[in-house]
Amino acid sequence: MDQLRSDFRQWLTDNADELERFRSLPTDMEGIFATLSAMQRVMYDAGWIRLGWSANVEGLGGPPALRAVVSEELAEAGYPPPFSFAVQEVLGPAIERYAPAELSAEVLPRLLRGEEAWCQGFSEPGSGSDLGSLRTKAIDAGDHWIVNGEKIWTSWAQNADRCVLLVRTGTPDSAHRGITALFVDMDTPGIEISPLTAITGEQDFSSLFFKDVKVPKTRTLGEVGGGWEFSMFVLSCERGAAAWQRQAWMRWRLRRLVADAPHIADARVGEAFELISALRLLSRRTLRSLSNGETVGVLPSFDKYLMSTAEKFLFDSALAAIPERVLAASDREADDWRHDYLYSRASSIYGGAKEIQRNIIAERILGLPREK
Repeated sequence: MDQLRSDFRQWLTDNADELERFRSLPTDMEGIFATLSAMQRVMYDAGWIRLGWSANVEGLGGPPALRAVVSEELAEAGYPPPFSFAVQEVLGPAIERYAPAELSAEVLPRLLRGEEAWCQGFSEPGSGSDLGSLRTKAIDAGDHWIVNGEKIWTSWAQNADRCVLLVRTGTPDSAHRGITALFVDMDTPGIEISPLTAITGEQDFSSLFFKDVKVPKTRTLGEVGGGWEFSMFVLSCERGAAAWQRQAWMRWRLRRLVADAPHIADARVGEAFELISALRLLSRRTLRSLSNGETVGVLPSFDKYLMSTAEKFLFDSALAAIPERVLAASDREADDWRHDYLYSRASSIYGGAKEIQRNIIAERILGLPREK
């Protein structure tokens, strides 16, 4: 790992001129996607993004933890992670594990090269953190499924080529047992995308509407009725990889805060550093377990809980230390502080609400009585 870290740092230095265009992203969604896709391709061609993937999907082999080193060093150097870093670490391992081999060999290389964008259709109105209550229905129609229903808070759906979709194939009362995962082309007739405007002013979330959407049975991920197992694997990857990438990014933002606010209280900086460092240790444990093929169960709930705690504390500290920058200034760096502060308000909701994580930790890890 140390050699990889050293080699990647040297590559960043040697290619600094070419990579400079990726340091600052455009403000429009199309521009962001175009820039990050280009960065993705540069890193793919250099081999860094292919680390830890099997030869079946054009990977170079080795443990997935290799990619964690790359993503951390990118953040440490002040680069935004390529768009599909988040998607490939969350959905990619699930596609490689659960999709038919022919399907994963077809689509995963496109994701890794930056040629495609994917989205994740899990949450529904009234069924955000409770996947067992989802209502989007898939009816067996022979060689395909017919899907009807609605999803919400789907990130980057309007730019996505594919969607990893959870549907109910069992009876309405089948709860976790009746869920199945599908891999859906976003240009399939019957899919309507309705962008949602976030508090940041961006439209990076959407509602998805499915009306008589035909999905081939060959796009079923895992077993019919095995969607709960699939979703738990995805969430463990999300909370491990996302938390790892987020902590690296937060460490970089903390350094920027100290530079922008040299008067900030040492205790405030120390507490932020403590939270981020604790998240780093937890997410490293999760990544190591996943890299070794181990089942992590509900332990990543700690990662998710601490990630939102650290992120909110960091940007609360920024608001307290440089309020005029966060609230009133109009230059690009001030815009970034304002955006990150506003986005951090949602960190305790997306990917599993903080209250749900508390219940999971209390009941399933600490063995406390169920909340009444």
